[in-house]
Amino acid sequence: MGSISGAEERERDRPAGRGARPARRRLSVDRRREELVAAALELFGARDAEDVSIDDVAAAAGTSRALVYHYFGGKQELYVAALRSAADQLEARLQPSENGGPVERLAVGLERYFDFVEERAAGFAALVRGGPANRSGEVGEIVDGVRHRLLGLVMRLLRVEEPGPVLRVTLRSWIASVETAALDWLEYRDVDRRVVERILVDHMVATLGVAAGHDPRVVPLLENLVSEHAP
Repeated sequence: MGSISGAEERERDRPAGRGARPARRRLSVDRRREELVAAALELFGARDAEDVSIDDVAAAAGTSRALVYHYFGGKQELYVAALRSAADQLEARLQPSENGGPVERLAVGLERYFDFVEERAAGFAALVRGGPANRSGEVGEIVDGVRHRLLGLVMRLLRVEEPGPVLRVTLRSWIASVETAALDWLEYRDVDRRVVERILVDHMVATLGVAAGHDPRVVPLLENLVSEHAP
């Protein structure tokens, strides 16, 4: 158990007057940070980052704004930490399966992806939502880094070592479609999740069919998928 910080000592020992906040639990430094990041993710997932304040995070975590500032220098640092946490959680889920054919591996990957979407909805939404202002600097590096690793994962699932330009554009467009479908499913939930996953597998086959018409190097990959995907 880590030592309690001076800020937490002051928070804990503050006299309890009328309307005072109940005494906080004594937590390790790492556990306290995790608690604050979790509260921040819930807020950043539901609202634009610009609309979330340090006071909002403190209230959601049941602590003081001073303690939030003690662990994070400001909202930007907290936002980056929250997104990095969500990115790490997602990537940990997406270790590729080495069993089965490409369609089966793709279906397993989508199932794991949607497991994260369903179980960590706020973290997922915070990671992929937001306007252009949220896509620069360290925040942009985190979001783009996740997409780059997802591209590498899809290539590995499909046994592709180095995609040509047409295939690269196709796969990156498909990843964007997966994100959009996941956000839509979270918002409406009027289509069974498994149906959405199957639609995205079909979408991959269909979009590779289009790509094959523009680059003959995609044809063998498409034929491999179609042979497994045929009813």
